[in-house]
Amino acid sequence: MAILIDEKSRILIQGMTGSVGQIFAKRMLTYQTPLVAGVTPGKGRQVLFGVPIYSTVLEAVQETAANVSLVIVPPNVVKEAVFEAIDAGIKTIVIYSEGVPVHDSIRMIEYAKLKDVLVFGPNSAGVVSPRKANVSDLDDSILQPGKIGIVSKSGTLTYEVVEILKDLSFGISTIVCLGGDPVIGVQHDQILELFEQDMETEAIIYIGEIGGNDEKRSAEVIKQMEKPVFSYVAGKHAPVGKRMGHAGAIIHREDESASNKQQILKESGALVVDIITDLRSVLATYPFTFRQV
Repeated sequence: MAILIDEKSRILIQGMTGSVGQIFAKRMLTYQTPLVAGVTPGKGRQVLFGVPIYSTVLEAVQETAANVSLVIVPPNVVKEAVFEAIDAGIKTIVIYSEGVPVHDSIRMIEYAKLKDVLVFGPNSAGVVSPRKANVSDLDDSILQPGKIGIVSKSGTLTYEVVEILKDLSFGISTIVCLGGDPVIGVQHDQILELFEQDMETEAIIYIGEIGGNDEKRSAEVIKQMEKPVFSYVAGKHAPVGKRMGHAGAIIHREDESASNKQQILKESGALVVDIITDLRSVLATYPFTFRQV
């Protein structure tokens, strides 16, 4: 069992006929991700790469029983696309698009909560369970299945963690990239709870960053967890008020700094590293009870 998506998921892409959507679709099909439909308004009744295209999400759901959507549409129509997916019965939505207006993000995330729908992003690199399903921009060819879960706000830092795990012969249960915008849907603490319950996940790597209060909520979850959590918080030297990379990576108050977040996580029981490459030595010497890949 993986969390969120697996080989039984039925995935559609909103915006599949666009150039980026086609790149995602080709990769999904190459690595056997269960892509069952594409949706582009006004372009229904087409077939692209052997996948049927529908004009509406409701048509796609009715014809294919799709239950996961990857949203790759211009930022000004993301809210409309997400509302359409929710109303059609989709329960897991990954928003790859970035630059979504904040007020749009607030409205669609509140609507998703009301309808008990999980929304990742905006500006999410996606979710992947290696060898099962990939709804992300992460490269399947370097991902091995295994026992370590990753939850992160940064696609770039996630790649770095993946390389460390690969060098150590550790595999991955699921990778969850939450998104770097100021307002996003699913948060770190929710994913920690899912990993704690997952029979195939034995340890978790938590990648945070400056800005927001994710770590306060996450710390309360970590205190109750039995599985080890290894953590790194990006932005240690970021000055107050300066955005660092992601739109949401900005320190407004001292308690949003990397050092403060690291301390909160340490006090909760997480094993925190100051430099992301230090994860290599910490993981290599940790007395795991499970076998590596």
